[in-house]
Amino acid sequence: MSVSTAARSFHQPVMVDEIAEVFAPVAGGLFVDATLGGGGHAEMLLRQDPERQLLGIDRDPEAIAAAQERLAAFGDRVTLRCERFDRLGELVDTAAGGPLTGVLFDFGVSSHQLDSGERGFSHRHDAPLDMRMDSRSALDAGVVVNTYEFAELRDLLRRHAGERYAHRIAAGIVAARPLRSTRQLADAVKAAVPAAARRSRRHPAMRTFAAIRIEVNDELNLIEPAMRAALARLQPCGRLATLAYHSGEDSIVKIILREAADGVCECPSTLPCICGAAPTVRLLRRKVTRPSGAEVERNPRAASAVMRAAERLEPARS
Repeated sequence: MSVSTAARSFHQPVMVDEIAEVFAPVAGGLFVDATLGGGGHAEMLLRQDPERQLLGIDRDPEAIAAAQERLAAFGDRVTLRCERFDRLGELVDTAAGGPLTGVLFDFGVSSHQLDSGERGFSHRHDAPLDMRMDSRSALDAGVVVNTYEFAELRDLLRRHAGERYAHRIAAGIVAARPLRSTRQLADAVKAAVPAAARRSRRHPAMRTFAAIRIEVNDELNLIEPAMRAALARLQPCGRLATLAYHSGEDSIVKIILREAADGVCECPSTLPCICGAAPTVRLLRRKVTRPSGAEVERNPRAASAVMRAAERLEPARS
């Protein structure tokens, strides 16, 4: 199958071999790629088992178009939906293809979005302040940068990026308003941080851009409802895998999976358990899996990736 330049540029899939290993034992059924991108992981999953049906979800219309082209040869085995992945539950409930047996989440921003200068995701390109994964959304980076109060900016920089200079950067942004372009924003951040930070190997605005992007797309708040919907619908012996690139993403994933694996009891500690709490998943590894050195050398953007995976258990017998 030939893949166009547009589809290839959308995302170089990360840890494909490791993801393939997670799902290799899972036969047939409905698989959900909840963060479809250009369809690289989806193509692997469809090739791995000819009995699988795939539901691909992405809020970015450009991603849907690229994946549609890439996956065209798989015909009616593929259904694509241009939606946020927190709608996963209702999309699965109305999808054809049998019981849900596999779910993949690949969080964060795609290579295509970073490299498409006009979309404003990166400090490397001079572009309007946008950063929307879905251009239909009302909130964009310009609104965040130019209308949020100082304290709101400071707090989102701390919350979404762990930015140590959040106070100084927020003050610098407010003082530089109105800001109309990514270049102006990057310059305002650079001017706000200490000289030592400006000499760092990484551009001092990288964390700020990531924090604003997460705010614009409400990325962290979508993870929990989507994962809980997936786990509730996953069939016994079905598997779920996540790829996270940001500590905030991975922290949410870790909490949800460990709660499911531990079977957290809701009863008072002084009374016997009557809530029937029991583990619902088995963690395939207690620790995260990271990309190989060879992969990071080929694709530096994979360097921060961490993978977690779990298998749905049979319901506990009463």
